[in-house]
Amino acid sequence: MLMIRLARFGAKKKPFYRVVVIEKERARNGRSLEVVGHYNPLTEPAQVLLKHDRLEYWAGKGAQMSDTVKRLVTKNPAAPPVPVA
Repeated sequence: MLMIRLARFGAKKKPFYRVVVIEKERARNGRSLEVVGHYNPLTEPAQVLLKHDRLEYWAGKGAQMSDTVKRLVTKNPAAPPVPVA
């Protein structure tokens, strides 16, 4: 089964996370299929970059989001499309 979850990077006491699509059985920082975002909790406010189109694609393929990723997605929704004038 595929999961969309966080992979921890950065130095000790300075975490930085990538939002990745990965097989559920793999290690936390194991080889992922795709990086679909970044999360930096140390900035004020926390910096979240998500590729919403890729998140929707993988969710359509059956990937399940972890609780933390669900929370990040709901707090940082996709921007509405800009109307062309």
